[in-house]
Amino acid sequence: MHGLFNEVFVLLGMVLFVGLYAGKMARRVRLPSLIGFMLLGVVLGPSALKWFGGENLEQLSFLTEMALGFVAFAIGAELSMKSLRKQGWGIVSIILAESFAAFFLVFGAVALLTRNIPLSLLFGALAPASAPAGTVAVIQEYKARGSLTQALYAVVGFDDGLAILIFGFAAALAKLLLLKELGVSGMPSGFWGTVQTPLVEIVGSLAVGLVLGLLFSALIRRMNAPKDLLILSVAVVFVGTGLANHFHLSLILTNMVIGFVLVNTRSQEHVRRVQSPMANLMPLLFLLFFTLAGAHLDVRVLSQLGLVGLVYILARSAGKIAGARAGAQIGRVEEKIRKYVGLGILSQAGVAIGLSLIISHDFAMLVKEPHVAQALASYAASHGGSAGLYDPANIAVALVTTVTATCIVFELVGPVLAKYALRKAGEIPGQD
Repeated sequence: MHGLFNEVFVLLGMVLFVGLYAGKMARRVRLPSLIGFMLLGVVLGPSALKWFGGENLEQLSFLTEMALGFVAFAIGAELSMKSLRKQGWGIVSIILAESFAAFFLVFGAVALLTRNIPLSLLFGALAPASAPAGTVAVIQEYKARGSLTQALYAVVGFDDGLAILIFGFAAALAKLLLLKELGVSGMPSGFWGTVQTPLVEIVGSLAVGLVLGLLFSALIRRMNAPKDLLILSVAVVFVGTGLANHFHLSLILTNMVIGFVLVNTRSQEHVRRVQSPMANLMPLLFLLFFTLAGAHLDVRVLSQLGLVGLVYILARSAGKIAGARAGAQIGRVEEKIRKYVGLGILSQAGVAIGLSLIISHDFAMLVKEPHVAQALASYAASHGGSAGLYDPANIAVALVTTVTATCIVFELVGPVLAKYALRKAGEIPGQD
């Protein structure tokens, strides 16, 4: 029977069938459906039944990227300049404040705990990244509407771009400080050599998204049939996602810009015609996306969540919530946004794990550099035979393990808090 579930279509059919009812059960206990989807994925993954393994998860990875592409497009299509101008400087202020507050609080807390500045910089660099899929899924499931909803779309849409920039600078500085601590000098890759990668990624994503967005907007100008609009929408998201993967760009930023161009170049009625058929597709994508996300989570790593992980969770949460509130205060936005926007942006998953894997690979490769290996051996010999968390390989393992474990917590708690925030703000129809 287990072999039968290696057939990917049987597995997907079972996921859709059981996932539908898992989502309904979550709703019955007043939780977002996506919690039911994620828990189903955990049960089907390596933590329990092991129906999902490395091979079929790799086969289905395109579904995760496809879903993220549509989520990003949906975010962009909500960001009309007219509505953003109403909130004005407030949104920019919130994004800057919550991202930098998360970075500095995590950096400071981990530095106090470990006295290791390079490691603390790396954890701080991962803190600003959010997972927009969880927030958007809650908004769409409960058909939330209002100023807080609009603010959440903007914040989770734009803060990943800033998070990538912060990560690039902090990771570059951490690498230089680590090499200095180990006594390595004359490294060929300087600060700018590391920082230019995220800059190119962001600029490239904006450029590709802008070109595709203008093309898409021109093609649909005289198109009204829902089926034609759906086909073109799917086509442009697929092309945007494919180009982002091929050129190592951000698929979230690329597809978000496509939606952003659409909503700001076409009439509101035309945008609604594009969104309407896609609205029927999104629940299916969310079910697959969050079940697969759950299948990637091995809850056994929670046992490895040490004091650094707990400090990371608390400091990141405090930074996001307090930073968003301070930014909203500075930007003079309305009271309900000030009170609740921070609670809606705590989800963290793919981007943070992806960034941790990038720096993990980078640091693991450092050890293979002959002069770094020699300096590391000398450093270890002078410190009792071990370099501890100044060993790039140990840093790589600590980062990936801790961030994976903390993302499980944030992915389960984040959507619940997002729903709470929207309900308290009075933006979920039918709920006080």
